[in-house]
Amino acid sequence: MEQYISKCPGDTENIGKSLGEKINDGVVIAFRGGLGMGKTCFTRGLAKGLGSSDTVTSPTFALINEYLSGRLPLYHFDMYRISGWEDLYSTGFFDYIAEGGVLACEWSENIENALPENTIFVEFERIDDSTRKIIIRQAGE
Repeated sequence: MEQYISKCPGDTENIGKSLGEKINDGVVIAFRGGLGMGKTCFTRGLAKGLGSSDTVTSPTFALINEYLSGRLPLYHFDMYRISGWEDLYSTGFFDYIAEGGVLACEWSENIENALPENTIFVEFERIDDSTRKIIIRQAGE
């Protein structure tokens, strides 16, 4: 388990970038944390760490954004409106896992039972308006 304190969006992005530089193919990253905690900012850094030149935006309305310009493809999911297996299958989640790359899932609490064993959890805790505690851990830790 790794813990970080982020005092600004740039810190959060750098933490994501650091993770992106060292992860391998076939990884699911499950974000936990409420609105405005920095999940998309972290994903922007993750993409940079993977060598992507794509512009990262929130997948709120699209459900999934694909970033394919890095050393591994990055698939950014928003699981907020996923309420069951049928909804999850309709996103193509399992197809993306089979295809490889890196899956970053916001609102992963909604798909807890579908997360693979090698999932990396990234938890965001609000300390104050601009400060976050970010905890990164492997499933089972």
